[in-house]
Amino acid sequence: MKKLLTLILVTWTSLCISTTVFADIAKGQGIYMNFCAPCHDSGIAGAPKVGDKAAWQERFGKGTTALVDNAVNGFKGNSGFMPAKGGHQALTDEEVSSAVRYMLELSK
Repeated sequence: MKKLLTLILVTWTSLCISTTVFADIAKGQGIYMNFCAPCHDSGIAGAPKVGDKAAWQERFGKGTTALVDNAVNGFKGNSGFMPAKGGHQALTDEEVSSAVRYMLELSK
């Protein structure tokens, strides 16, 4: 009985986490399509194109937290720049984070 309860708890927890991650990705897709795609689909200002694994390779090494921080606060690098929140100050930090996670998911 104890093993069954443990299995149920582990399964339930996994489902909750999976649902949360899926919801974040779905939210990120909407933010991306409405605010990020103009630059990240075409590479404007050195923006890495979504799905371009080579362009995202080095960025993955910095970690998600650093990438979200750069997207929220802005970043200037050797190959281009990222304005804070993509120039859309009305976006929340959470919305920007969701969009970054969406782009990372598509660029693995």
